[in-house]
Parts: sequence; structure tokens; C-alpha cells
Amino acid sequence: MAEKKANVHSGHRKRVREKFLRDGIDSFEEHQVLEFLLFYAIPYKDTNELAHRLLDRYRSLAGVCEAPIDELMREFGLTETAAVLLKLVPDLSRRYIDSRFSVGTEIELETMGDVMKPKFIGRIEEVVVLALGNARGKLIFLDVVAKGSLNSTDVPIRRIVDIAIRHNAKSAFIAHNHPGGSLLPSGDDLEATRLIANTLASVGVKLIDHFIFADEHYVSLARHDVCSDVLYNYYDVV
Repeated sequence: MAEKKANVHSGHRKRVREKFLRDGIDSFEEHQVLEFLLFYAIPYKDTNELAHRLLDRYRSLAGVCEAPIDELMREFGLTETAAVLLKLVPDLSRRYIDSRFSVGTEIELETMGDVMKPKFIGRIEEVVVLALGNARGKLIFLDVVAKGSLNSTDVPIRRIVDIAIRHNAKSAFIAHNHPGGSLLPSGDDLEATRLIANTLASVGVKLIDHFIFADEHYVSLARHDVCSDVLYNYYDVV
């Protein structure tokens, strides 16, 4: 009986893999995506029912992957290997997309928000991202420079300026996120923007824009004329 059940699961998994290879992941419903992913951490077991229970609790694939590891293990019986696999998905997605925007590419001012967006995939904590350009308009640095609020400490500001000097940057873009929050900049966000812009200007670097991300969306402070007194004209970059 056990052997027959194992053969049934084996046949099902083969059919799911063949569907993926033939039609791609877009042909899957959300529970099927999760079921398929769990194949690779939970052998010889039906993962369909588990996928449904996880989605019932966390509402979406993103919610499942962002759930605490100890909760996944304690309440759903996942092994550490299976829980880690789920937690790996957003970080791996971020690294994959991020790797497509390589240092040395031309800076397109209109799309810098999109270039910085992958850095925020799967983030459930606040982070600060910095992008730097050289005198020829090439991207020379793009990375997370601090974890936590932009204005909770002056460490991000000192680090931003230090990195800009070390890379001999001429232009800069900053971004930070409001996890699960509003796209509207706070008073502290505006104050931090002015402080960073003025500090960078003192070392010959122009702060062009500050992006605020929330979920899948972002706003540009430059495009909305916020902090226009310190941000350089969007198209006035060397």
C-alpha cells in the first residue's frame, strides 16, 4: 500500500514538472506554485493540502514566504529545510533581478526608481539604498547601505558620504522603504533628504532624487517637487 501511494505521488510530481517545462510557472495557480516548490524539500508526501493550508493562513505566496520560520515549523510541521527554502524565495528573487542591473550601465534618470526597486523585494524591515553615478553618467555603485530608518541615526548619512567620496561619485540617488506603510514622505524623511543633499553637496556630489517604496510602488520626491530646494533638477545632471 505504501509503495502504491509513493508511486501515485511520484507520477503526480512528474506531471507537475512536465507542465512547468511545457507551459511555465504562469500556467500554475498560486497553490500549485507553492505545492511545486515544496516538492524539493518534502519528498514522498502530498504537498497540495499543505500548500492550501499555508495559503489559507497567510493569504498569498508572498505572505507564506515572509512568515517566521519558527511559526512555519511549529504550526505546520515543516522541517527546517522546507522553511528555509520558503524564506529563500524573496531573497533569491531580489538577488536575481538585482544582478541584471550591473555597475557600468548608463544611468537613465526616468527609470532609476525601477533600477533600485529590486533591492526592496521581500523586505520586511526598513533599509536604505544608495546609487551613485560618475561624471560620464555611468552607474558605479548600487547597494543597501543601512538597515533601519533613514533618520533613526546619522550613521547612514556618514556612510553615504563616505561611499560617495571613495567612488569619486558626481551624482547620487537614495531610496528607502516603508514596509506595509504609506508612500507619503514624513517630516523626518524630508529633513533627512535635505541633510543628505547638503552634506553630499559639500563634497561635490549632487543628490538627484530620493525614492520612497511601499509594497510594489514608489514615489519620487524630485518628480513631486518635494525638497525642490535641495534636489537638483531632474534633467540637470552631468
